[in-house]
Amino acid sequence: MDLLRFATAGSVDDGKSTLIGRLLYDSKSIFEDQLSAVEESSRRRGDAVVNLALLTDGLRAEREQGITIDVAYRYFATPRRKFIVADTPGHVQYTRNMVTGASTANLSVVLVDARQGVIEQSRRHTYIASLLRIPHLVIAINKMDLVDWSEARFLEIRSAFESFLPRLDIRDVKFIPLSALNGDNVVDASAQTPWYVGPSLLGHLETVHIASDWNLHGFRFPVQWVNRPNNPRDPKLHDFRGLSGQIAGGIVRVGQQVLILPSGQRSRVKEIWTYDGPLQEAFCPQSVTLVLEHDVDVSRGDMVVGLDALPGAGTELQARVCWMHPKALQAGRKYFLKHTTQMVQAVVSSIDSRINIHTFESEPEPTELAMNDIGRIRLRTAKPLVFDGYSTNRLTGACILIEPGTNATVGACMLEAPQEPVRVEYTDFAI
Repeated sequence: MDLLRFATAGSVDDGKSTLIGRLLYDSKSIFEDQLSAVEESSRRRGDAVVNLALLTDGLRAEREQGITIDVAYRYFATPRRKFIVADTPGHVQYTRNMVTGASTANLSVVLVDARQGVIEQSRRHTYIASLLRIPHLVIAINKMDLVDWSEARFLEIRSAFESFLPRLDIRDVKFIPLSALNGDNVVDASAQTPWYVGPSLLGHLETVHIASDWNLHGFRFPVQWVNRPNNPRDPKLHDFRGLSGQIAGGIVRVGQQVLILPSGQRSRVKEIWTYDGPLQEAFCPQSVTLVLEHDVDVSRGDMVVGLDALPGAGTELQARVCWMHPKALQAGRKYFLKHTTQMVQAVVSSIDSRINIHTFESEPEPTELAMNDIGRIRLRTAKPLVFDGYSTNRLTGACILIEPGTNATVGACMLEAPQEPVRVEYTDFAI
């Protein structure tokens, strides 16, 4: 079975945690002791029914306030697919946690309260899903039972989204009316919506096509660790020197010629190893260990790439940033920049624009970016980065900014495509 990662988003009290709890409960993916603990907590809180939101709201502050603060991950499976779901907070103060939880998702579920309709957080989270290049989007119009299952209200909210969705880069959008509290259209189709002919939420999650979501064009392998087991009891392991990491793009095969960047050395893949044994080929997003034919100088932070579709490289970068820190971003500030498996020093050269979340228009040359602002910036790094545009590869086109001293993650960046591919003079080993 394949694995679908999805994240919930939306405003406060739109029912994100309840929806995930209902998915887990109705798909029989929770244990009896977990359900007993939630029932007991619901009784202590004075809830009239079992509060399924408590299955994901695990922090004491979350249960006291009835809101989601941190990202909660839950795992479940059906006979058709395995799932990892990220329950992200809806409050504007915790938008940074929403960005974190959605950054690795294949699909985003944006919940909308049928009574409230499209509000600022609905627009912000939809825009962030587009910015993060999440390929699939579900607009779950929740609490339809509180508007008497009105088809007109459903169509009104859908029309409000469709007025701005064409301006965003999201190709696959599905609208589903549901009631997370009662379970209508969550796991099973509801008799309350005879006017809706689409699948339930779980039915859509089980069947949405994700095989083509990964970038399989252009091999990318950021080196995380140089693997030297050095086991004297096993002569093969004693001589073993492999490069371990996660494939960030493309396909690699035994015998394939590869290029090590930034050094420009060229070699050939001799072996591909996993915990379960050797492979003849591997692809994104597998974690593997590569053994090269030649003993080249490779270390953490280097990138092994194929000879076709080369990435870019440089010290002058342009990026879109989601700013996550109360201290505003200003030009001239210095940060650590973490990209794939390496960390470099960087300075913000300029702030080119800021997005008006109400109109999605760019406001040129703002003086700063406040917390939760989204803008376009220029960065200058202390040494060249090997990267792709985020629209091409979500793994090699993403980076974060870290504040020196506190080590706080202050910004999530999506790099724009390089002007031209990296230029290197190959160092061959008679291959």
